[in-house]
Amino acid sequence: MDAALITAIAALVTAPVTAAAAMYGQRGANRAARESGALTGYDALTGRLVKERDKAETDEAAAEARASAAEAEASALRSENSRLQAEIDRLRAIVAQLGGQLP
Repeated sequence: MDAALITAIAALVTAPVTAAAAMYGQRGANRAARESGALTGYDALTGRLVKERDKAETDEAAAEARASAAEAEASALRSENSRLQAEIDRLRAIVAQLGGQLP
């Protein structure tokens, strides 16, 4: 066999092997690109969920603060109401002692 024949046979054998390797490599690259896209989407979704959770926690804390302030205000109003009612009762007693008529 001469060198030209060996070179031709080697070229015929290596061409399909090279083509198969290129196709396999391309499939691997496509798979990596798909997986990378999925991971990027997962990361974006996770980031949005974390932001939503943080906002919900902030909103909850603000609502609890408003509820606490409203409860404190209601307690103060009840106390003021009790004080005023005691004053009314005291004044009614004075009016009754002085012989006045109450409605």
